[in-house]
Amino acid sequence: MTRLNLVLMLALVLSALALVQTAYESRRLFAEIERAKADLARLESDHARLLAERQAQATNLRVERLARNRLQMTPISPQVTQYVIDAPRRPGASAQAPETQPEGVR
Repeated sequence: MTRLNLVLMLALVLSALALVQTAYESRRLFAEIERAKADLARLESDHARLLAERQAQATNLRVERLARNRLQMTPISPQVTQYVIDAPRRPGASAQAPETQPEGVR
């Protein structure tokens, strides 16, 4: 009977150790999940902030101001516009053969 008691006591101790190990692992994984949820919330707020910043950076007024200042661009006007008129094609002319003189360029 002593031997049976000893085997049962050993099984009880091993079972208790396994239970403690499982509880520890469960708490560790729960803490890791909570950290991941906090990171997700932080990343989602950063994403929303960056989307708002991108919208603010792409306004027409800002783009126009940057085009004028950095790129030295000016608004179009009829005085600085060049018009190109495409000459009508002759029937039977090959589309591959380029014309010798461009026509209609002013």
